[in-house]
This record gives sequence, structure tokens and C-alpha cells, in this order.
Amino acid sequence: MSKEISLQQKIGKGYVDFWRFRGRYRVVKGGRGSKKSVTAAMWYIKNMMKFPLANTLVLRKTFNTHKDSTWAQLKWAANQLGVAHLWQFKKSPLEAIYKPTGQKILFRGLDDPMSITSITVDTGYLCWAWFEEAYQILNEDDFDKVDMSIRGELPEGYFKQLTLTFNPWNEKHWLKKRFFDVKDDPNILALTTTYKLNEFLGDDDRKLFEWMKENKPKRYKVEGNGEWGIAEGAIYENWREEDFNWKAIARQPGYKAIFGLDFGYTNDPTAFVAALVNKEEKKLYIFDENYEHGMLNDDIAKMIKRKGYAKERIIADSAEPKSIAEIRGYGIGRIREAEKGPDSVKAGIQYLQQYEIIVHKHNCPNVSIELSSYVWDQNKAGKFLNRPIDEFNHALDGLRYAMEQIRKPSSISFD
Repeated sequence: MSKEISLQQKIGKGYVDFWRFRGRYRVVKGGRGSKKSVTAAMWYIKNMMKFPLANTLVLRKTFNTHKDSTWAQLKWAANQLGVAHLWQFKKSPLEAIYKPTGQKILFRGLDDPMSITSITVDTGYLCWAWFEEAYQILNEDDFDKVDMSIRGELPEGYFKQLTLTFNPWNEKHWLKKRFFDVKDDPNILALTTTYKLNEFLGDDDRKLFEWMKENKPKRYKVEGNGEWGIAEGAIYENWREEDFNWKAIARQPGYKAIFGLDFGYTNDPTAFVAALVNKEEKKLYIFDENYEHGMLNDDIAKMIKRKGYAKERIIADSAEPKSIAEIRGYGIGRIREAEKGPDSVKAGIQYLQQYEIIVHKHNCPNVSIELSSYVWDQNKAGKFLNRPIDEFNHALDGLRYAMEQIRKPSSISFD
């Protein structure tokens, strides 16, 4: 026996354009409680059933975050729409199957690129992709690879579409320039949503936002109004971008060149930073960077040589002594490991906070993104903890390593 469900009652108002849009890119930034993720989940459940040849790919930065977020949201959406009996939500492998047709919702992480490029579907076509928490994707190339995988001719009436949902972390992110600064592109729907669109919030939720508006206006701007910016808790606040001549600054008295390296590979980038520091004036000019995934140790050595820093003192992540030894063997003779210990992170951050940080406007875009996004961690109640988040910290970790020779000059030897 069939039962009619009112979509408007289930979804509410404020998302008509989102629901009807059929262009290539559907991008939604929003504050907390703005319904963006749950609305997306309902759209996919509803439209997979409407288009019997369509399959969906759901992506997050890391695969293991899906089960408690997107997978759970889609399962909830199927229940809300009264069609849970028609869907099978499997945990191993993590996927959702529409039983009448065999269509699938597939879940992948950008931490395993091969699992994305090799995707095939048993029934129909891969039509749609949903990037949840898209602000976590620092590397635009990772998005482009998925974009290119949604290709090929589709039957009449079908369409290819990528949906991105995220909190507006900072205006330096590539998402803003690519989707929100573009005018009159019929292939892009860029929306900003807020809690005011969510009629399902309780009075206590709304009072919390009103309190935030009155007492935490900076936080309200982002979490309430969905505007670009850091809500609260930025670790480094005394920084700016400039277009400076670093060679001229290097000739000034009191400045010393420092270099740092943080290792990564698949999940995280290898980040190299070059800076000029004046200990007396407490000034730090960051003038060069390299920010790249998939670098082997010989690639790192070649990059350092290409940039002309092969003979410089470079302080690298101490977690990989074998990599440091290999890079030294490739001709980077003055590379050494950073100090170890849990307090070294806190001490390094506290020391850097004493400095005025100037970032080269054109040479160091990833350093700027990290400085804009690196914040103190919070507990479930929203209280800040005395530790940073483990995100947006790769170039900044490299900078922290590089500053050890200034903070503790006697602890580092380059003999």
C-alpha cells in the first residue's frame, strides 16, 4: 500500500533553487543549522528513485568520516521520506543500494585517489557527486580529478551534477574564487544559507543564535549568517599579505633565512616553507612555499635544488628520520630533524605568536589559507581546548620547525 509524503513538509522552505537546479555545479555554503546537508541527502534519495539509471558518488576528505555523517544522513533521509524499506544501507563495503533497480550511492575519500579514478557502476551511469565538508579540500586538483570522472553521454532527461556543501571557513579558499566570485554562469548555482531557513529548529536553538549575535558577533557572522571568515579561535592573528621584495629584505641587517619541511604523501601534502626572520624586531617574512601531494623523497630533493635551497639549513619533521637520511643522500646535506615531544607543538606556536607575520601575496597561497584556517580545537560544548585542530597545519608545522633554530639556536647542529 503506497503512502503519499509531502516533500514541502519534510524539507521545508528556502531550497527551491537548490532542488530544481540542473547545472553542473551546485554549491552551498551555510552556517550551522541551515539544513544544507540534510536537504542534499533528501535530494539524492528522492532523485535516485526518480532517475532509475542514475548513480551517486559521495566524497569527503577522509573515507572513515562517512559512516557517522553522509551515510547516516542518507539513511535518515530514506526514513524521513518513508522509503527505507526500498533501500539497503551496507557497512561493508560502505554503500547504499536502491533495491528495485540496483542503483548505488558510493562513498569514497580523497585519501585514496585510486578508489575514485577507478569507479565503475553496475547499473546505469555515474551522474552525480556530493562533496560534503568541501572546505576540507585544500587542493583544487583533487576536486578537478573527480570533476573529470563524471563524464560521458547520458540518456535524454539525465544530467551530470556536482554538489558541494560546506561551512564558509575562510575567503582565501579556492571555493570562493571558483564558484562565488563568478557572475552569471548558468552552470553554477552558488548559495548562502542560514539557520533562519530552518523552520525545524527549536526555540532553544534560535535563542542560542540570538545570544551568539549579541555576545559573539565574530562567531555569529560565520556560524549564524554563513559569511566568509573564521568564527573564533584563530591561532595566529597578527599576520597579513604583502607583495614584497624578499631579496631586498634579506640584505637588511638582522634578517636570517630559515627553511622548514613537513612530510606528507597521499592524505596530506608535503609542505616546504622559506622565510626571513628578524629576532630583534619580531618580524617574519614568508616568501616561498611548495605544497604538493604524492612527493617521493627524491622529488623533494629535486624541488629543493630547483628552488636553489640545496645548501641551506632545513629543519624537517622528526617523525620520518629515514626520509631525512634519504634526502640528505640526494644532496641536501644540511637537512636535520626537528625536536620531538608533545610540548614542542605548544612551545613552537607560542613562540611564533610573538611575531608579526607577513606572507608573500603571490608566492604563498597555501600558507595564507592555513593561517586563515588554523584554529584551536573545541569540545562538544563549543569550549576551546588548549590544543590546535589537526587540519590546515602542514606549511605551519614546517614554519614551526624552521623557527627552532631561532627559538633554540643551541639545540640544532649542522656539523
